[in-house]
Amino acid sequence: MMATLFESQAPRPLADRLRPARLDEVLGQDHLLSADRPIGRMIAGGNLTSMILWGPPGSGKTTIARLLAEHTDFQFEPLSAVFSGVADLRKVFDAARKRREAGRGTLLFIDEIHRFNRAQQDGFLPYVENGTVVLIGATTENPSFELNAPLLSRCQVFVLNRLDDRALEGLLQKAERDAGRSLPLDDDARATIRAMADGDGRFLFNMVEAVLELPPEPRLDSAGLTAIVQRRMPLYDKSRDGHYNLISALHKSLRGSDTDAALYWFARMLDGGEDPRYVARRLVRFAVEDIGLADPQALVQALAAWEAYERLGSPEGELALVQCVIYLGSAPKSNAAYVAEAAARKAARETGSLMPPKHILNAPTGMMREMGYGHGYTYDHDTAEGFSGQNYFPEGMDRHRFYRPGERGFEAEIAKRLAYWQRLREAKANSGEHTMSHKKRL
Repeated sequence: MMATLFESQAPRPLADRLRPARLDEVLGQDHLLSADRPIGRMIAGGNLTSMILWGPPGSGKTTIARLLAEHTDFQFEPLSAVFSGVADLRKVFDAARKRREAGRGTLLFIDEIHRFNRAQQDGFLPYVENGTVVLIGATTENPSFELNAPLLSRCQVFVLNRLDDRALEGLLQKAERDAGRSLPLDDDARATIRAMADGDGRFLFNMVEAVLELPPEPRLDSAGLTAIVQRRMPLYDKSRDGHYNLISALHKSLRGSDTDAALYWFARMLDGGEDPRYVARRLVRFAVEDIGLADPQALVQALAAWEAYERLGSPEGELALVQCVIYLGSAPKSNAAYVAEAAARKAARETGSLMPPKHILNAPTGMMREMGYGHGYTYDHDTAEGFSGQNYFPEGMDRHRFYRPGERGFEAEIAKRLAYWQRLREAKANSGEHTMSHKKRL
């Protein structure tokens, strides 16, 4: 549709004015758009298929969809899942069906496709399946979480990158060519504005518009720039993909004993608005899962940090969590307890009906004593070593070794203790030593 005279004279945002007119002008997505890459090969072969474009805001999803329609001479039908419903989809599908009968295809672009519910997503399936429309969905959320499996099976998922520093510099130069002058920024401020954009090209252009309203001189330094424009809020949704990505990064940095990286991801989560109580709970989990008895104080420190935060609140209490992150990151690591739990649970599932051996069962009634309950039990404290070496596994089940302590931290001491008891157990078994006491106690 042609723009009216008044529309053509209306002011347009810089991001809209400088939107790429060709696919080779799209910056930062060469891994998809180059001639030898997936979308580039589609265009060269003239075979456009339905796809999901997954990427952060300002990475070019809408632009790519529009340019693909122009490359293929498809009718471009854009919809937003926020503002559209079933009635809007029906109109598009009816028009696409008629257009197809006339020999022309339809590219249906749905922005924020993850906001359509499951039933609405199911409604696309027959039209995508029979080729009435080629669907391009754009989403900032992980498609495997947000989109139906049947819809995903009919679409290719392409991951767009956040714009890197080189791509953002390319956008700055494009804005300068459009304005006919350089931005009034020194080198440090120029690097700062790219960092403030945080990979979002649209947000970069919004900041550039504010800077272009300033006179050419004097050039701003970083402090002057930040006084003029506001930084982009971190891309972080506490209930979605960003939440899981960052807690995974924190957990794995701690596991890898990279305390500085762990502090960075911790700061990213809090800066994004994460509840510090959630982080505190995950730190407790890490203490028992990845440190365990290599440093028994890790759990104590994690619980103390959580309690300190509850008593102090934000922001003072956050320093207790910082101290905990440093302690956990620098502590010796062991997942031996975690592995032992999994192995013990597996054995319990496989042998869940076996009774404990009778000698370790209480015998509160005469009948139970006659049946042998408690008979032959040795009270460990009555032995010379404080260790009887008796069997506590079910009869008919071989002895298992679930817990295998590592050689780091306090677990090295535990390993010595277990080895000592194993030697006593073997010695008593070899000597045929019998019980020294038959006290029947708990």
